[in-house]
Amino acid sequence: MRRLLILLAVLASATFAIATPAAATPARTLTVLSFNIHHAAGEDGVFDLDRLAAEIRRTHADVIGMQEVDRHYGERSGWTDEPEELAARLGMHVVYGANLDLEPPSAGQPRRQYGTAILSRYPILEWRNTLLPKGKPAEEQRGLLEAVVNVRGVHVRVLNTHLQHDSADSRLLQAKVVADAVVASDEPVVLTGDLNAIPTAPEITTLTAHLRDGGNAFTYPAPVPTARIDYVLTNGLPLYSKVLPTEASDHRPVLTALAVWR
Repeated sequence: MRRLLILLAVLASATFAIATPAAATPARTLTVLSFNIHHAAGEDGVFDLDRLAAEIRRTHADVIGMQEVDRHYGERSGWTDEPEELAARLGMHVVYGANLDLEPPSAGQPRRQYGTAILSRYPILEWRNTLLPKGKPAEEQRGLLEAVVNVRGVHVRVLNTHLQHDSADSRLLQAKVVADAVVASDEPVVLTGDLNAIPTAPEITTLTAHLRDGGNAFTYPAPVPTARIDYVLTNGLPLYSKVLPTEASDHRPVLTALAVWR
């Protein structure tokens, strides 16, 4: 796989020489994983953070966008601070977007949070989490987590989101906010996410109007996938993408190698 990535990167560099002659810096290759981790519980129903960390480690991903991440949320994940625990196990930087932020079970305990996280081998220069619109007040709060990552001198804006699961209208509202963030970015963009829609849906084409999609394989449910709802999209150049088997979640992760430049 690594030899293939190197070959593709060389070919991509030749493409950049034609397509981006004014580029200030050479292209940077980046391996990105999108993973709905289901709070580290697999199809077997077992919460196992070590199993999840081992699966992520084997991908050798530079950046990981994770959805359904618990932070002191409850018994289902052992009241664990999952983003910090995974960052420590993997030796990576981390930022977390709490889209649900609930009162603690008792005074003096941490707040119960649920949302998304970004792990990165490279330094994270800045970050923010923006709450996305709801189609109906009763819907779960969703968010857009953004982190600017310094990839060997090229600043890359990594976006991570989890769109509404049961309403196409709500997903479209949310996708338009994400698309606006893509257009407004001064940096090259990578978007990871469980978008809960197939590639031809309007909420996805709203995003692929601005971003390239290098994938084509089903991601859900994990044992025998029948739908493609998890993505890595970029306005760089996708070089290679594959969906990986997993025992650590109910979604299969998407691993994409891509090139970005300024």
